[in-house]
Amino acid sequence: MATSTTNGFRGYATPASSQPSIRLGSIAPNFQARTTHGDIDFHKYIEGSWAILFSHPADFTPVCTTELGAFAKLKDEFEKRGVKMIGLSANDLTSHDKWIKDINQVSQSDLQFPIIADADRKVAFLYDMVDQQDLTNIDEKGIAFTIRAVFIIDPAKKVRLTMLYPASVGRNTSEVLRVIDSLQLGDKKGVTTPIDWQVGDDVIVPPTVSTEAAKQKFTDVKEVLPYLRYTSGNIK
Repeated sequence: MATSTTNGFRGYATPASSQPSIRLGSIAPNFQARTTHGDIDFHKYIEGSWAILFSHPADFTPVCTTELGAFAKLKDEFEKRGVKMIGLSANDLTSHDKWIKDINQVSQSDLQFPIIADADRKVAFLYDMVDQQDLTNIDEKGIAFTIRAVFIIDPAKKVRLTMLYPASVGRNTSEVLRVIDSLQLGDKKGVTTPIDWQVGDDVIVPPTVSTEAAKQKFTDVKEVLPYLRYTSGNIK
Protein backbone atom coordinates (compact mmCIF):
# COMPACT_ATOMS: atom_id res chain seq x y z
CA MET A 1 0.00 0.00 0.00
CA ALA A 2 1.43 3.36 -0.98
CA THR A 3 1.89 6.07 1.60
CA SER A 4 0.59 9.58 1.18
CA THR A 5 1.90 12.93 2.33
CA THR A 6 -0.52 15.49 3.77
CA ASN A 7 0.23 18.64 5.80
CA GLY A 8 3.83 17.57 6.30
CA PHE A 9 3.27 14.13 7.86
CA ARG A 10 3.67 10.69 6.39
CA GLY A 11 0.96 8.11 6.85
CA TYR A 12 -1.62 5.82 5.33
CA ALA A 13 -4.47 8.24 5.99
CA THR A 14 -6.93 9.77 3.61
CA PRO A 15 -6.80 13.57 3.44
CA ALA A 16 -8.90 15.26 6.11
CA SER A 17 -11.32 16.56 3.48
CA SER A 18 -12.23 13.02 2.40
CA GLN A 19 -12.32 11.35 5.82
CA PRO A 20 -15.74 9.99 6.82
CA SER A 21 -17.72 12.09 9.29
CA ILE A 22 -18.17 10.00 12.42
CA ARG A 23 -21.29 11.57 13.84
CA LEU A 24 -23.48 10.05 16.53
CA GLY A 25 -25.93 7.77 14.77
CA SER A 26 -23.71 7.19 11.75
CA ILE A 27 -22.45 3.74 10.80
CA ALA A 28 -19.01 3.05 12.27
CA PRO A 29 -16.49 2.92 9.41
CA ASN A 30 -15.46 -0.62 8.60
CA PHE A 31 -11.84 -1.70 8.32
CA GLN A 32 -9.64 -4.78 8.17
CA ALA A 33 -6.72 -5.02 10.57
CA ARG A 34 -4.22 -7.29 12.24
CA THR A 35 -4.83 -7.86 15.93
CA THR A 36 -3.44 -9.92 18.78
CA HIS A 37 -6.29 -12.37 18.02
CA GLY A 38 -5.60 -12.57 14.29
CA ASP A 39 -6.90 -10.66 11.27
CA ILE A 40 -10.35 -9.11 11.64
CA ASP A 41 -13.04 -7.37 9.67
CA PHE A 42 -14.41 -4.86 12.17
CA HIS A 43 -18.06 -5.12 11.15
CA LYS A 44 -17.89 -8.90 11.28
CA TYR A 45 -16.27 -8.65 14.70
CA ILE A 46 -19.21 -6.60 16.01
CA GLU A 47 -21.82 -8.84 14.34
CA GLY A 48 -24.98 -8.14 16.33
CA SER A 49 -23.28 -7.10 19.58
CA TRP A 50 -22.53 -3.83 21.28
CA ALA A 51 -18.85 -2.91 21.00
CA ILE A 52 -16.35 -0.51 22.47
CA LEU A 53 -13.34 0.55 20.40
CA PHE A 54 -10.71 2.45 22.37
CA SER A 55 -7.35 3.75 21.21
CA HIS A 56 -3.95 4.24 22.85
CA PRO A 57 -1.02 6.42 21.75
CA ALA A 58 1.68 3.77 22.11
CA ASP A 59 2.77 0.51 23.72
CA PHE A 60 4.94 0.54 26.86
CA THR A 61 3.58 3.91 27.99
CA PRO A 62 2.47 4.38 31.61
CA VAL A 63 -1.09 5.70 31.25
CA CYS A 64 -2.00 3.17 28.55
CA THR A 65 -0.67 0.32 30.67
CA THR A 66 -2.92 1.25 33.60
CA GLU A 67 -5.94 1.71 31.32
CA LEU A 68 -5.72 -1.62 29.52
CA GLY A 69 -5.25 -3.46 32.79
CA ALA A 70 -8.36 -1.81 34.21
CA PHE A 71 -10.45 -2.68 31.16
CA ALA A 72 -9.16 -6.26 31.25
CA LYS A 73 -10.29 -6.66 34.87
CA LEU A 74 -13.80 -5.57 33.88
CA LYS A 75 -14.22 -8.34 31.30
CA ASP A 76 -17.20 -9.87 33.11
CA GLU A 77 -18.95 -6.49 33.43
CA PHE A 78 -18.72 -5.83 29.71
CA GLU A 79 -19.80 -9.36 28.84
CA LYS A 80 -22.81 -9.03 31.16
CA ARG A 81 -23.89 -6.06 29.06
CA GLY A 82 -23.25 -7.88 25.78
CA VAL A 83 -20.34 -5.59 24.86
CA LYS A 84 -17.28 -6.71 22.92
CA MET A 85 -14.09 -4.82 23.71
CA ILE A 86 -11.34 -4.10 21.22
CA GLY A 87 -8.32 -1.90 21.80
CA LEU A 88 -5.94 -0.17 19.43
CA SER A 89 -2.36 0.95 19.84
CA ALA A 90 -0.01 2.48 17.31
CA ASN A 91 2.56 -0.33 17.32
CA ASP A 92 3.02 -3.68 15.64
CA LEU A 93 1.97 -7.11 16.89
CA THR A 94 5.38 -8.09 18.24
CA SER A 95 5.32 -5.05 20.49
CA HIS A 96 1.72 -5.73 21.56
CA ASP A 97 2.48 -9.27 22.68
CA LYS A 98 5.36 -8.14 24.88
CA TRP A 99 3.37 -5.23 26.27
CA ILE A 100 0.42 -7.42 27.30
CA LYS A 101 2.76 -9.29 29.65
CA ASP A 102 3.60 -6.01 31.38
CA ILE A 103 -0.08 -5.05 31.59
CA ASN A 104 -1.06 -8.34 33.20
CA GLN A 105 1.84 -8.17 35.63
CA VAL A 106 1.17 -4.59 36.74
CA SER A 107 -2.62 -4.92 37.03
CA GLN A 108 -2.83 -8.57 38.07
CA SER A 109 -5.14 -9.02 35.10
CA ASP A 110 -5.71 -11.46 32.25
CA LEU A 111 -6.18 -9.37 29.13
CA GLN A 112 -8.28 -11.39 26.69
CA PHE A 113 -9.74 -8.91 24.19
CA PRO A 114 -7.95 -8.16 20.91
CA ILE A 115 -5.66 -5.17 20.42
CA ILE A 116 -5.37 -3.77 16.91
CA ALA A 117 -1.87 -3.24 15.53
CA ASP A 118 -2.08 0.21 13.95
CA ALA A 119 1.56 1.10 13.39
CA ASP A 120 0.69 2.89 10.13
CA ARG A 121 -2.18 4.81 11.86
CA LYS A 122 -4.61 3.64 9.18
CA VAL A 123 -7.46 3.14 11.67
CA ALA A 124 -6.40 6.13 13.77
CA PHE A 125 -6.91 8.44 10.80
CA LEU A 126 -10.03 6.64 9.60
CA TYR A 127 -11.63 7.36 13.00
CA ASP A 128 -9.96 10.79 13.31
CA MET A 129 -8.12 9.80 16.51
CA VAL A 130 -5.40 12.41 15.98
CA ASP A 131 -5.45 15.95 17.37
CA GLN A 132 -4.07 19.02 15.63
CA GLN A 133 -0.93 19.19 17.77
CA ASP A 134 -0.04 15.61 16.84
CA LEU A 135 -0.04 16.52 13.17
CA THR A 136 2.99 18.74 13.77
CA ASN A 137 4.51 16.83 16.71
CA ILE A 138 5.15 13.57 14.90
CA ASP A 139 7.26 10.63 16.04
CA GLU A 140 10.61 9.54 14.66
CA LYS A 141 8.90 7.60 11.87
CA GLY A 142 7.09 10.69 10.67
CA ILE A 143 3.65 9.45 11.71
CA ALA A 144 1.39 11.15 14.25
CA PHE A 145 0.53 9.51 17.59
CA THR A 146 -3.09 8.73 18.40
CA ILE A 147 -5.17 10.31 21.15
CA ARG A 148 -7.28 8.38 23.66
CA ALA A 149 -10.61 7.87 21.93
CA VAL A 150 -13.61 5.77 22.95
CA PHE A 151 -16.31 4.74 20.49
CA ILE A 152 -19.41 2.94 21.77
CA ILE A 153 -21.15 1.14 18.90
CA ASP A 154 -24.52 -0.61 18.98
CA PRO A 155 -25.55 -3.91 17.34
CA ALA A 156 -26.72 -2.01 14.25
CA LYS A 157 -23.09 -0.79 13.92
CA LYS A 158 -24.13 2.79 14.70
CA VAL A 159 -21.84 5.05 16.73
CA ARG A 160 -23.83 5.91 19.84
CA LEU A 161 -21.28 7.76 21.97
CA THR A 162 -17.73 9.07 21.64
CA MET A 163 -15.20 10.27 24.19
CA LEU A 164 -11.96 12.00 23.22
CA TYR A 165 -9.09 12.50 25.67
CA PRO A 166 -5.62 13.94 25.23
CA ALA A 167 -2.76 11.50 25.64
CA SER A 168 -1.96 12.87 29.10
CA VAL A 169 -5.38 12.05 30.64
CA GLY A 170 -6.38 8.53 31.63
CA ARG A 171 -9.98 7.44 31.15
CA ASN A 172 -12.59 6.40 33.72
CA THR A 173 -13.83 2.84 33.29
CA SER A 174 -16.82 3.46 35.57
CA GLU A 175 -18.00 6.23 33.25
CA VAL A 176 -17.71 3.96 30.23
CA LEU A 177 -19.91 1.36 31.94
CA ARG A 178 -22.33 4.05 33.15
CA VAL A 179 -22.99 5.44 29.68
CA ILE A 180 -23.42 1.94 28.24
CA ASP A 181 -26.03 1.25 30.95
CA SER A 182 -27.78 4.52 30.08
CA LEU A 183 -27.83 3.80 26.35
CA GLN A 184 -29.09 0.27 26.78
CA LEU A 185 -31.79 1.29 29.26
CA GLY A 186 -32.91 4.10 26.95
CA ASP A 187 -33.17 1.74 23.99
CA LYS A 188 -35.12 -0.82 26.00
CA LYS A 189 -37.47 1.44 27.97
CA GLY A 190 -37.64 4.69 25.99
CA VAL A 191 -36.31 6.91 28.78
CA THR A 192 -33.40 9.33 29.22
CA THR A 193 -31.05 9.72 32.17
CA PRO A 194 -30.29 12.88 34.17
CA ILE A 195 -27.01 14.32 35.40
CA ASP A 196 -24.85 11.92 37.44
CA TRP A 197 -27.33 9.09 36.88
CA GLN A 198 -26.43 5.65 38.21
CA VAL A 199 -28.19 2.33 37.72
CA GLY A 200 -31.35 2.27 39.86
CA ASP A 201 -31.72 6.07 40.04
CA ASP A 202 -34.86 7.75 38.72
CA VAL A 203 -34.92 8.38 34.98
CA ILE A 204 -36.52 11.07 32.84
CA VAL A 205 -39.61 10.72 30.66
CA PRO A 206 -38.71 12.20 27.25
CA PRO A 207 -40.54 15.39 26.16
CA THR A 208 -41.95 13.49 23.19
CA VAL A 209 -44.17 11.49 25.59
CA SER A 210 -47.14 13.31 27.10
CA THR A 211 -47.71 13.13 30.84
CA GLU A 212 -50.96 11.22 30.26
CA ALA A 213 -49.21 8.68 28.04
CA ALA A 214 -46.31 8.47 30.52
CA LYS A 215 -48.70 7.60 33.37
CA GLN A 216 -50.13 4.79 31.25
CA LYS A 217 -46.68 3.51 30.31
CA PHE A 218 -44.97 4.08 33.66
CA THR A 219 -47.07 3.61 36.81
CA ASP A 220 -45.01 6.13 38.78
CA VAL A 221 -44.55 9.56 37.20
CA LYS A 222 -43.34 12.60 39.18
CA GLU A 223 -43.78 15.95 37.45
CA VAL A 224 -41.25 18.62 38.51
CA LEU A 225 -41.98 20.85 35.51
CA PRO A 226 -44.28 20.20 32.54
CA TYR A 227 -41.20 19.19 30.54
CA LEU A 228 -39.28 17.51 33.41
CA ARG A 229 -40.91 14.30 34.56
CA TYR A 230 -39.24 11.45 36.42
CA THR A 231 -40.09 7.79 36.77
CA SER A 232 -38.43 4.93 38.61
CA GLY A 233 -35.15 3.68 37.21
CA ASN A 234 -36.20 0.16 38.17
CA ILE A 235 -38.93 0.03 35.54
CA LYS A 236 -39.81 -3.45 34.34
